[in-house]
Amino acid sequence: MEVGRLMAGPAALLMSIRHQAGALHTLQAAAAPHPPRSPPQPSHTQTFSAGRPGPAWHSPGEETEVSEPGGAQELEEERKAPGKSPKEGEESGDLSSLSPGEPSPARLARPGLARQETLRETALRSKMSRLIEATSRLVQVEQTLLLPLLQQHPLPLHPKDSIEFRNICSHMALQREGQQFERDLHEAHQCLKTIIEKLICSLAVFPSDSCIPVRSALRQILQNLLAM
Repeated sequence: MEVGRLMAGPAALLMSIRHQAGALHTLQAAAAPHPPRSPPQPSHTQTFSAGRPGPAWHSPGEETEVSEPGGAQELEEERKAPGKSPKEGEESGDLSSLSPGEPSPARLARPGLARQETLRETALRSKMSRLIEATSRLVQVEQTLLLPLLQQHPLPLHPKDSIEFRNICSHMALQREGQQFERDLHEAHQCLKTIIEKLICSLAVFPSDSCIPVRSALRQILQNLLAM
């Protein structure tokens, strides 16, 4: 019988909690914002200086070396033109120097794609947030409510599920994005769902009303998880 081969008691639960806590830490790290990427400064400066000659972009000792007549006057006229400023020109230069894979230029050039990516990213962030919240809440319930019950009555537990959950989260953290990341996120969701459902089933045979608050808390976590 499968139940007879399962670990039971506080030691098994503590093992599960340890792996779930490790998975939670990994999920939180994976959900952290990406570091911003900026174009290399040397190439940006060279491109900008080459495209916009004039005294304003040279040191005082270099002003006499400007060979293009009227350069300073043209620059002054551009500064006075409505809606035009050096800051705006610089921003335009920044966008043009980025690669096609950068998110900002792609979204500016293709608003439809920007909306699609924004909705997708928002859905992934929401799903990750709910998974982190459910994992955190599960660890808390196990530590504060379930562990004392196991001191009175051993229950069939499934530590292997928690090990698998941690492994999935570790693999997902290496991806950070893309289709594999989404698949791992889905598998992590399903694995945590299985862990909670098995705990609820184990508590169904507990011979005491003291397990009612635990079952209620676990059902609430499961409900929030399934709301994804």
